Amino acid sequence: MMNQNDLDRFQSIVKQLLEAENKEPVAQPIQAESLFETLDLKLEDEGTSDDVFYNSLEKLVMNTPRTATKQFFNQLFGGRKSKAVLGDLLAVMLNNSMYTYKVAGPMVGVEKEILRRTAELVGYDQYSGGTIAPGGSMSNFMAMVMARDAFESNIRYDGVSNKMTIYTSADCHYSIEKNAAMMGVGRKQVRYIPTNEHGIMMLAELEKQIEKDIAEGFQPFFVNVTAGTTVLGSFDPIEETAEICKKYKLWLHVDGAYCGAVIFSKEYKHLVKGAEKADSFSVNAHKMLGTPLTCSIILAKDKRYLSDSFSNDARYLYQTDGDDYNLGKTSIQCGRRNDALKFWTLWKSIGTKGLEQLVNHQFYLADVARDYIKQNKDYQLYSFDNSISVCFNYKNIPAEKLCTALYQHAELMVGFGTFKTEEFVRFVTINADNKKEDIINFFKTLEQFVEQHYAELMEPQAAKT
Repeated sequence: MMNQNDLDRFQSIVKQLLEAENKEPVAQPIQAESLFETLDLKLEDEGTSDDVFYNSLEKLVMNTPRTATKQFFNQLFGGRKSKAVLGDLLAVMLNNSMYTYKVAGPMVGVEKEILRRTAELVGYDQYSGGTIAPGGSMSNFMAMVMARDAFESNIRYDGVSNKMTIYTSADCHYSIEKNAAMMGVGRKQVRYIPTNEHGIMMLAELEKQIEKDIAEGFQPFFVNVTAGTTVLGSFDPIEETAEICKKYKLWLHVDGAYCGAVIFSKEYKHLVKGAEKADSFSVNAHKMLGTPLTCSIILAKDKRYLSDSFSNDARYLYQTDGDDYNLGKTSIQCGRRNDALKFWTLWKSIGTKGLEQLVNHQFYLADVARDYIKQNKDYQLYSFDNSISVCFNYKNIPAEKLCTALYQHAELMVGFGTFKTEEFVRFVTINADNKKEDIINFFKTLEQFVEQHYAELMEPQAAKT
């Protein structure tokens, strides 16, 4: 049973955290090398008193990076949607595992409804299927495994014996190469296709590489296109890539972990035009849709491939109901927490139109940021319209140096990125709780910080010259 004192302390700690987020949006970071001396993290043979325990817990929480504040722009997630948090907290209390209807009950319906509605927005029909995976990397892995097995069904039993090749943008997510290693295809069989000045995969180069590999005896089987690259937020052309995949009989996957949620927006859905032609599609609700980590959806145009690759009989587990309601039959996991409920509570509360507003607002905030940069001669802009990644440099200060200093001084949390030969600040507007004034405040805070620390920020560069 849940202890009443623990519930009271939970409320107390959350209240302290919310107050701290308002007063100090960026927590003062603890240097990694002094972490264990600063906080009481030791696990010992004997337990501690409640006073010591609660004190240690409070300090731990108060010194953790604050990802829900209006000054967190560091990663491809942020903010805190109250109804989604409510669903996540209830999922913890209920503690259902999502592999069978017997132990998950109506929560199976929650997940199935999310998958059905999301598939409709992609453009898939009633023969599609999906599951909720533990992150975008694993969504990509599942798509790659389905593609491998669709190419040669005996691989599931005999293993990979031929040199199969994978094709993806040079600016794709790093999980593609990692997954190639895990699934037995090998890192060396990943072909990175060059991108243009906007970070978009060049399809003439893709087809040229496919032809070259076929001529050399390789077996192409999988093409990955990205809906929102991790640095520039670029969208590869799905419809045109689908024609190439049809020509060479290749599986087409859309990695929409970052920005695949544009399927919810009438205004921006054109960025994934042709998505319905892809064999699989992934999207992370914990990114553009504001759901707590993690909530990653992987859909297959033909649900049979999910079952073919991931189903396995286990009489000790699947004891009631049909396979359609035993979700473990199409999941890579056995025990699996209920990550559907938090997205359902958000979607149920604000509707599809509300989710559309969340997506549209992030593009609006990105426009605000780009307009500010364009109007200030001290900035150099590297990104473009229709992206929620705003990449820039300020006063020629090295981006890594600037972002690190802002973090160490607890001013702002923002990351840096690289594209081809350029390095820059990567500012993401993925927190839909932000308003125009929060975006302007980011730049004003950055400018004031640079004014105070300009000499030290430029010192390494000056030393080199």
